[in-house]
Amino acid sequence: MKHQAVLSLPVAVCLLLLGPSLAQAKSSAQSSATPAVASSGAGMSEAMNMVPAEADLVKTLDTKNLHAGQQFRAKLAGTVHLKNGPELPKGTELVGTVVADRANSDGQGSTLALRFTRAELKDGKAVPIKATIVGLYPPSSGNYYGSLSQTPNYWTDKTLQVDQIGALSGIDLHSRIAAQDSGVLVTNKKDNVKLNVGSELAIAIAARHMVG
Repeated sequence: MKHQAVLSLPVAVCLLLLGPSLAQAKSSAQSSATPAVASSGAGMSEAMNMVPAEADLVKTLDTKNLHAGQQFRAKLAGTVHLKNGPELPKGTELVGTVVADRANSDGQGSTLALRFTRAELKDGKAVPIKATIVGLYPPSSGNYYGSLSQTPNYWTDKTLQVDQIGALSGIDLHSRIAAQDSGVLVTNKKDNVKLNVGSELAIAIAARHMVG
């Protein structure tokens, strides 16, 4: 791995929460960071309605030219069967909003907060969603799995918080199921937060009308 996640729980506990498949992926995949996970009471009811999914960023996001309220999109890499809503076919676009784009208080680096709000089906219908980013990976980082082009998402409803240190070069991901925001990206370098087109997002997702 290019960057090793800083674990907020003992390694054995983190791997137990994510399942044996991720333990195998950790030893064989050296191209992306592994999220550190934590479980707590907050967000438990939301998590029970959510399912794992993978999506690819449609356009590059760069804090150098972003502003709060700006929309962004990610495309589902596979069909998702929501527990509390309709089926979201492969290629469905998830629409989100930049909630905050600001310089860090120490003057070094910046913070980018993102929030997914709806899924747009190909027939024009929109489904309000609650989505949490539980993993962030470079474009095409899943190629080491052979026929799979997307890094697998092993999220379960026992994972309520993710702190992925070094998710991308110099960028950390922090997210909580209980939070309204889908995720917060932080860099402590002088560079902006930048997610290239095709960046892979592992998410936990549910229809919003049944959440919270």
